[in-house]
Amino acid sequence: MLKRFLMTGTAVVGMALSGAAFADSGPSDMQIAHIAYTAGNIDIRYAHLALAKSANPAVRDFAQLMLQDHEAVNDQALALLAKLGANPEDNPTSQKLVSDAHSKLDELADLHGVNFDRAYAANELAYHKFVNKTVEETFIPNTDNREFKSLLGEALQVFKIHQNHAAKMVKNLR
Repeated sequence: MLKRFLMTGTAVVGMALSGAAFADSGPSDMQIAHIAYTAGNIDIRYAHLALAKSANPAVRDFAQLMLQDHEAVNDQALALLAKLGANPEDNPTSQKLVSDAHSKLDELADLHGVNFDRAYAANELAYHKFVNKTVEETFIPNTDNREFKSLLGEALQVFKIHQNHAAKMVKNLR
């Protein structure tokens, strides 16, 4: 079941972030901003669920780190948008992320104990792998605004640490 859960999560995130919904030109800066902010909020929701369901100190510490770091990045993004007088643009990719997250949250909510912990850790690893790859290979190269590109690069470094942390958590929860 865990393998199916991980494969489903990986495919969903990969399809949602692939940029397939953006014709040939790729997403605009404001579409990227919306997708990135949405992805951060989704991970915040996963973290809240982990804090509500898990008794495992390692899982709880990781979830608290997700809250802290993703909220900080989202706050920085909102501040930059305000400075630029720009508004993020909702798009099919953001909408797909939200829709898929609802399903994933329902799946996670039905699990308990170590089964929840393992599934949460596996989801976090898959989620960060695909988000990091997308930010690095699609968002940063296609972002025009230098300040926004810099923010994405700084966030990517933090999220790579999250990915490594999630990988260790998955290994330790076997």
